[in-house]
Amino acid sequence: MVERLKVGARVIVPFGKNRVYTAVVGRIHHQPPNTYQAKYILELLDEYPLITGYQLELFSWMAEYYLCNIGDVLNVALPSGLKITSQSKVQYNPDFDYPELLTDDEVRLLDELKKHSALSYEELGRLVGETNVPTIIKALVGKRAVIVFDEVREKYVPKMVRKVRLTANYENREQVLALINGLEKLPKQQEVVMKYLSHIPVLKNPALNLKGLDKTILNQDDELSQSSLQTLIKNQVFETFEVIVPRFGDEEMQNVEVKLTDVQQRACNQVLSAFNEKDIVLLHGITGSGKTEVYINLIQNALESGSQVLYLLPEIALTTQIVVRLRKVFGDKMGIYHSKFSDNERVEVWKGIVDGQYQFVVGVRSAVFLPFDNLGLIIVDEEHETSYKQHDPAPRYHARDVAMMIAHWQKAKVLLGSATPSIESYYHAQQGRYGFVELLERYGDAMLPDIVLVNTRLEKQQKKMKNEFSSVLLDQLQQNLERGEQSILFQNRRGYSPYLQCEDCEWTSRCPNCDVSLTYHMRDAELRCHYCGHKDPVPKSCPACGSYKVRTIGFGTEKLEDQLQIVFPEARIQRMDLDTTRAKNAYQQIISEFEGGNVDILVGTQMISKGLDFGNVSLVGIFDSDRMIHYPEFRAIERAFQMITQVSGRAGRRADRRGKVLIQTSNPQQAVLLKILENDYKGLFEEEIVERENYNYPPFSRLIKLTVRHAEQRISQQAAERLVAQLTEKLGEARVLGPEVPLVERIRNQFLYTVLIKLERSISPKAAKVFILEKINELLSDKGLKAVTVVADVDCL
Repeated sequence: MVERLKVGARVIVPFGKNRVYTAVVGRIHHQPPNTYQAKYILELLDEYPLITGYQLELFSWMAEYYLCNIGDVLNVALPSGLKITSQSKVQYNPDFDYPELLTDDEVRLLDELKKHSALSYEELGRLVGETNVPTIIKALVGKRAVIVFDEVREKYVPKMVRKVRLTANYENREQVLALINGLEKLPKQQEVVMKYLSHIPVLKNPALNLKGLDKTILNQDDELSQSSLQTLIKNQVFETFEVIVPRFGDEEMQNVEVKLTDVQQRACNQVLSAFNEKDIVLLHGITGSGKTEVYINLIQNALESGSQVLYLLPEIALTTQIVVRLRKVFGDKMGIYHSKFSDNERVEVWKGIVDGQYQFVVGVRSAVFLPFDNLGLIIVDEEHETSYKQHDPAPRYHARDVAMMIAHWQKAKVLLGSATPSIESYYHAQQGRYGFVELLERYGDAMLPDIVLVNTRLEKQQKKMKNEFSSVLLDQLQQNLERGEQSILFQNRRGYSPYLQCEDCEWTSRCPNCDVSLTYHMRDAELRCHYCGHKDPVPKSCPACGSYKVRTIGFGTEKLEDQLQIVFPEARIQRMDLDTTRAKNAYQQIISEFEGGNVDILVGTQMISKGLDFGNVSLVGIFDSDRMIHYPEFRAIERAFQMITQVSGRAGRRADRRGKVLIQTSNPQQAVLLKILENDYKGLFEEEIVERENYNYPPFSRLIKLTVRHAEQRISQQAAERLVAQLTEKLGEARVLGPEVPLVERIRNQFLYTVLIKLERSISPKAAKVFILEKINELLSDKGLKAVTVVADVDCL
C-alpha cells in the first residue's frame, strides 16, 4: 500500500476488537509509536486524495482554537457519504456437521443461508418470515453453525440510469430501415423502435446511438410497449446499459446579463479598490439595496481570473431563492451545499470540487469544510447572523471566522455583507482593520418602509385587541387582502403556545427531562420539548387537580396561523418554521407558492427575516418585540435591532409602492425601537460600543463559555466550583465569572453550570486555551468526577 498511499486520502483502520473507522492520512513518516503496537491499515479508499493540505491545516487549527479533538472536526467536516459503514452479515459455517442439534426454525434459516454467500439480519428475516431472527442466529452461533462478520462498505453510491440503444447489428442507415420494414407485422414493436428514433435520430447521425435513451422514456406509455421493448431486447435489437449521472440538474447558463445601477457599480469599484489594501471588506448595504447584484459582479470577476469562489448564506431558506437567480447566470458550473441534501448529493459536490467541475459553490456554514485549494473570493452574506455559529456538536465554530482563516491561508479576499452588521465587524471596519463600503440607497428607487409602533398596552385598555392582533394590524391586513397585496407576519416562536396552564391550581406542562415547559403543538395534538424532543399527549383535564380549565398561555406561529384563518376565512395563509420545513424541498415549495402569488399571508419565525426578496409584499407585522429586547443576554439589543430591521426589509421592495411595518409593543418609547424607526444603525453602534468597552465584552475581549454537566446537581456544582477555583489561580477573578446556573438549568436530565472566561485582546489566546484545557483534563481525571462533562464554547454567542 505504501506506493499508493497519499496524504489526504481516506483509509479504513481497525479500532478495538471489532470496530472499524474511516481515517484520513495526515502524515506519512517512519516513526512507529513507542507506547503501543500500531495496527495495519485495512484498506485504502481513495486513489487520489479527497482532502486537501489546506483542509488538514484547517482541521488542526479548528481543533486547537475551538478546544476539541481533530476527530470531532473531521466528523462534522466530512459528509456521511464519505465515511464507511459496517453492517453485520451472517454466513453458513461449512465445517458444521451436527444437524441433530438444530430446531425446525434453525434448520429453515440454515437452508436459506446455504443458498447465499452471506445475508444481513434484515434479509434473513424477509426470507424466512421470522421476527425473532436475532435470537435464532444467537443460538446458531453458540452451536457454531453460522459465522457472523462485519461487511465494510462505502455509503456513497453514484446515481445510475439504465439506458437502451440499438445493438451493433443496426449501426447504419440500411440496417435500421430493414429493421423497421421487418417489423410491419409487429406494430407494437415497430412503434417502440419509431419512438426511439424520434428521440435519437440515428438515420441522420448514427453516432448518436452510442449515448442511448433513458429506458423509462420507452416504458412510460403502457404495459404492451414495455413487453414489446423486452422482446426487442431479447431478440438483440436493443441492448441495455448503465451510466453514472449527476444528481443535480444540468441547467445551462441563460446568459443573463446583470446590469448594475450607478450606485451599485460605484460600490463594486470601491470593494475592488479596498481589496488592494485589505483582505477583508465590510459592505454595509441597507435592505433592498441590491447587494446580490454586486456579489454576482464580484464572483464573475473572480471566476474569470481562474480562482474558486465560496458564497456563504446563513439559512437553507435563503439559498432556495438566491440559487434560482444565480443558476441563470452560472448554470451547472455552480455547486450547492447544505444539510437538506442527501449524503450522496453532498459527496457529489465534494468530488465535483476536487475534479474541477465546480469553481463556485453556494452553501450554508458547513460549506467552509469543502476541499477548495484555489480560493480567490469568499462572500459571507448576512454576516451578522447567529446561524453561522454551530452550537452542537463540537467543533462549536463560527463559519465567518473560519472563512477568514481559510482566506488567510489561500491568499483569498473576504467580503462581509449585511444591512445590520455585527458590532464586532463594524468596529473592526471603523478601526481600519477591514475595508469599509456603504450602499445606502434601495435598488430601483424603492423607498424604505414606513415603520409604525403599535401600543398594545393602550389597545388592551381600550379593548381593541383581538387575541394577539391589534386593531391597527387587522385593518392593514384587511386592506392588503382587498388590494391583492401580500403580507408577512413575524413571530420568533414556533408551536401553538409555549405551555398549558390550569386556571384552578396553576399546574403547567413541563418536560420530565429538562427544566422547561412543554410547547403545545395543536396540529399534532401533542406537547413537545424543544430541547430533548420529549412528547406527551395533550391532557383532557389537569393531571394535578382534575380541573377541565386548562388553557394555552402565550402564542407561537401555529396559533397565529390558526387565528388568522378564523378572522380571514377567505385568505390563503401559509406558515414557515422548523415544523413546516422538515421535508427536503419544503422551503422551495413554500417560497415558490408565495412568490407565485398563491399565498396572501406568510407567518414565520426568523427564517423569513433573512434576505428573502418578494416584490408583492407591502405589509410586515412583528409580534413579541419586547421579548427579544429584554432577553437576558449582552447582545439582546443588537439582536433585536438586527432581527426587526431585517424582517422589516421584506416590505416595499418595489419602487411604485412604499411598504408598511407594524411593530406591536407594550412600550413604544424603548430606545432601540426609536433607533429602528430612524434606521439609525450608526447610533445604535455608538451606544453599544461604549457599553461593551465599559464591561469588557467583545470586541474588547474574547469569551469562552464552559458548561459543566452531570446527572446529579450536587456533583455538577462541585465540579464547576472546583474548575473555577483552579482557573482563577492563574487567570484572576476578573477574568473568570461563575459558576452560574443558566436560564435552563437542566437539559436531558443533566444539571448545568456555566463558567464565563473573559480574555482581553492583549492576552495570548493560545496560551490561555492550553491552560484551560489542562485544567479541564485535570478535573475529569478525578475518579469521583469521571461522569462529569465539560463543554467548551469559544467565541460563544
